[in-house]
Amino acid sequence: MSDKKVRVRFAPSPTGGLHLGGVRTVLYNYLFAKKHGGDFILRIEDTDQTRFVPGAEEYIFECLKWAGLEPDESVQHGGNYGPYRQSERKALYRNYAEQLVAEGLAYYAFDTPEELEQMRQQYKTDENPAPQYDQKVRMQMRNSLTLDGDTVHELMHSDTPYVIRIKMPENETVSFNDMIRGEVSFNTSVVDDKVLLKADGMPTYHLAVVVDDHLMEISHAFRGEEWLPSAPVHVLLWKYLFGEDKMPQWAHFPLILGPHGKLSKRDGAKYGFPVFAMNWKDPKSDELTEGFKEKGFLPQAFINLLAVLGWNDGTEQELFSIEEMIDKFSMDRVHSAGAKFDYEKAKWFNQEWIKKLDAAALVPKVQEILTAKGIEVADLALMGKVIELVKDRCVLLTDFYEQSSYFFITPQVIDLAAIQPKWNEAKTLFFQEIIRNYQLAAIWEAHDLENNFKEIAAANQLKPGEVMLPLRIMLVGGKFGPGVFDIATIIGKDETIKRMENTLKQLSSGH
Repeated sequence: MSDKKVRVRFAPSPTGGLHLGGVRTVLYNYLFAKKHGGDFILRIEDTDQTRFVPGAEEYIFECLKWAGLEPDESVQHGGNYGPYRQSERKALYRNYAEQLVAEGLAYYAFDTPEELEQMRQQYKTDENPAPQYDQKVRMQMRNSLTLDGDTVHELMHSDTPYVIRIKMPENETVSFNDMIRGEVSFNTSVVDDKVLLKADGMPTYHLAVVVDDHLMEISHAFRGEEWLPSAPVHVLLWKYLFGEDKMPQWAHFPLILGPHGKLSKRDGAKYGFPVFAMNWKDPKSDELTEGFKEKGFLPQAFINLLAVLGWNDGTEQELFSIEEMIDKFSMDRVHSAGAKFDYEKAKWFNQEWIKKLDAAALVPKVQEILTAKGIEVADLALMGKVIELVKDRCVLLTDFYEQSSYFFITPQVIDLAAIQPKWNEAKTLFFQEIIRNYQLAAIWEAHDLENNFKEIAAANQLKPGEVMLPLRIMLVGGKFGPGVFDIATIIGKDETIKRMENTLKQLSSGH
């Protein structure tokens, strides 16, 4: 680690939902920055205005806030290296592109979309089905390398659209050290002449990322491995514009894999699990893609499962708090191979975190779920008590509705079918006696209620097991829930008796 202050960045495009691969990139950046006392910057890369989606930028910030991974500097948080939105930095980039042209390292290209398509058709072969604008074809195209100076000057001053392309050197080896993969080398002959500045004056990602990383003093550039093929262009731009010694240290994270290769947005819909951090509704198509938050995941579980999807600390430990992750995180423990996402394992993480958290920490989340279902609970201490009783039975936060709603409202449906086959007159008489006994009870505690229940069952020559399940179904509506006498204690004497009487009435009327 050099003496240079650690400054890392995440640079999303505001084009849609935030994929879990993007959140993992944020997480690894965040952990590295915090471990080394550095800064985590969020820069909005909105240079491609054709792909801009309204609301996407705000959504990205909401997702990171929910996950607890807020940046130190951003459009929303401010900072000394702004603006943090690339479209607001537009004026910065042209000078750098023009400097490259002046030094013979880039050139103006005037080709129309029709001419580019013609080139692709002309050079298309079975071996090369998608020809690129590269050193093999550049001298056949309409650019400042093939046109004379006067023509170039005339075209540029007659509002003819043009782009600036990097002039990739022929047959050179470009290498850099990747913190995960070690030395990575490319031959420049297989890399096309990428556009650096578009006809609308906006930079492409390739130019903008290098200029912005330089001006924002980024020390480490971490991103997904899908950017590896672009790395030689970026290394050359660093060398040409600022010197290779000023270049940040690179790391390219492995892909997150789904059932069939890279985990895509469509995998979620296909296999029934979320791939976005939070619900995303596409404003153009109105298509809703479900998020981990709405599915019922805790943010602690979400970032924990993402952390170990491509990293481990060298031990068998699987559950990590954010503080433990910061303490233990190191780039040399990030894997270079893709990590397969397992939704069942993701749910296991969530279940473990639900068990791990205090009931008090879960109260606001459970309250939100119950409120959305029309159940208002004013007594938060009571809710905490209920959560403590049922949390070990919940895998997702949304399970708290089924597992706890009967504490606050009378069940609408009673599973009579689970009682009726073994119901008889003796059991009817037993429950009538229990109701009378409970009506007279001066103390309403689980221990006393259970003792009374068992004594009366024995006196009626019934085994407790024969009548315990019907009691549970009377109070809960179904065959689930924590200790049945704990339930009775919490819902209170009047409600317990009311629910028993209601079920007895339904059983006697046969429905």
